[in-house]
Amino acid sequence: MVVVTGAAGFIASYLVGHLNSLGFTDLILVDDFTRADKEANTADKKYVEKIDRLEFPNWLTSTTNKIDIVFHLGARTDTTEMSVEIFNELNLHYSQKIWEICTEKQIPLVYASSAATYGLGEFGYNDDHAIIPNLKPLNPYGESKNDFDIWVLKQHSTPPFWAGLKFFNVYGPNEYHKGRMASVIFHTFKQIQLNGQMKLFRSHNPNYTDGGQLRDFVYVKDVASVCEYLMLEKPSSGIYNLGSGKARTFLDLASLTFKALDLEPKIDFIDTPIDIRDKYQYFTEANMQKMIDSGYKKPFHTLEEGIADYVANYLLKL
Repeated sequence: MVVVTGAAGFIASYLVGHLNSLGFTDLILVDDFTRADKEANTADKKYVEKIDRLEFPNWLTSTTNKIDIVFHLGARTDTTEMSVEIFNELNLHYSQKIWEICTEKQIPLVYASSAATYGLGEFGYNDDHAIIPNLKPLNPYGESKNDFDIWVLKQHSTPPFWAGLKFFNVYGPNEYHKGRMASVIFHTFKQIQLNGQMKLFRSHNPNYTDGGQLRDFVYVKDVASVCEYLMLEKPSSGIYNLGSGKARTFLDLASLTFKALDLEPKIDFIDTPIDIRDKYQYFTEANMQKMIDSGYKKPFHTLEEGIADYVANYLLKL
């Protein structure tokens, strides 16, 4: 039996579908299932039971079912939310409960960390445990993820296998409900549909041109593939980067979305909103060597491949 938290959300719901495609249907889905805008993400999935996230720790403690692994991907992910208390409750304390139960019951655990923990990249983007206590996230979301990573690394008692995944900029199907937090690819597609053009954030950093901001964009299909690998192979426990390993510009991203629609790019620039301007990452790029050295051999989608697949096989079918 496999447990997936955040199962109505973007990455976790795609993982559930991926597990179904591999023949895994003995799944427990955990989330707040009251949001109507997320219903489509679980509508066609095969599973045993849905459990509300507030009830899940007690269920996990008391169940006599054999749990093969917990994918703890549920979290508050809004980077514009400034309430430390909300993040402490949902991302830190809740995750600590799940860790402790998995340790006590000796259940393997894979959990979602974030590239937001790296802040401005003062210490690079290497998933070296030694630098984690020194990282300087730019917002309460990143702080909550880094606080949990720091706490995990201090634990003497652990699950039999565990992995924290520092997700970089994930894009792909099932992100339709995320609003402002959806990928720029999704927003580009929607803006093209609406008015035939895309507005990107202007650079407010003299080292970067407008649209030249660089991020590591990783396709959700690759994220699911890595999760499959960790579940089946269980390499060395630890915190791992999960990106494509290649930074690309937002201009590339928008232009490739136009190309996938067989359109000439029409791109303008607007000021970055004040509420995120001072907390904006102008560059991220995952060092993926640790994951590769662990034994993961599958190639990652290039941005060209990922956007072409996402647009043709998902966005155009909305």
